Amino acid sequence: MLGKTTSLEIQTPEGVHFQIPIASPFSRCLALAIDLAVILAISMILYQVINLIASFGAAIPFLGSMIADMGSGVMIVVQFAVTTFYGMVLEWLWSGQTVGKRLFKLRVIDERGLGLSLKQVIIRNLFRMLDILPSTFYFIGSISCLVTKRCQRIGDIAAGTLVVRETQEAAPALGELLKPGANSFASLPHLEARLRQRTTPEEARVAMDAVTRRNELAPESRLELFSQLAGYFREIAEFPEEITLGLSDEQYVRNVVDSLYRRTSA
Repeated sequence: MLGKTTSLEIQTPEGVHFQIPIASPFSRCLALAIDLAVILAISMILYQVINLIASFGAAIPFLGSMIADMGSGVMIVVQFAVTTFYGMVLEWLWSGQTVGKRLFKLRVIDERGLGLSLKQVIIRNLFRMLDILPSTFYFIGSISCLVTKRCQRIGDIAAGTLVVRETQEAAPALGELLKPGANSFASLPHLEARLRQRTTPEEARVAMDAVTRRNELAPESRLELFSQLAGYFREIAEFPEEITLGLSDEQYVRNVVDSLYRRTSA
């Protein structure tokens, strides 16, 4: 464990610096244990369905023997599919989380601190078949997590991903960012909900850091940073023009931060 990097340090070109704690091998093992239990439960349900189909097929001449011959092969295919697609589907739909990761506040992110791409999700889960060897004991994956500086299994290295730990941060003092009632986004709660759903904790942290530390930035860097952030948030949740008309990029991001954190501080 010597030489381990305990956090991912990110600094934007505009000078905003923040850290994301990297998940330990122990916390990853706990999350994995939950996920394996879920995979086992899903597999057992599917096995019962297959056995039920086979029992009906046994009453039909020739079909019963054919199903019996295919039985073991079908079971192997089902196990592979469940093991692979369980992580693949959930990590894509839940922005880098599975049932186990969600319970233990872990999340998969791009190793540069960005959100996951579909390609990365597919690669890291396909490489899981290598990480679990030998048998299903995750020996190779465990050794890789122990010897790499950032606790990456083979799938993480191939996909360029990290598993990080979500920290419970205090919400910013919203009254200092916006005057009461100044956030025009609040009039459209359904779009605020979409914004919260599509924004990862890391992205919310970057926006919050930019707003709270804006006075530390040089004027040019400040304008550039808020221009990039506002452009990004406009893409993931578009508010109508009558709501955003006349808003500067910085005010737009302030509104975003208020919308993201107001619910937790209410």
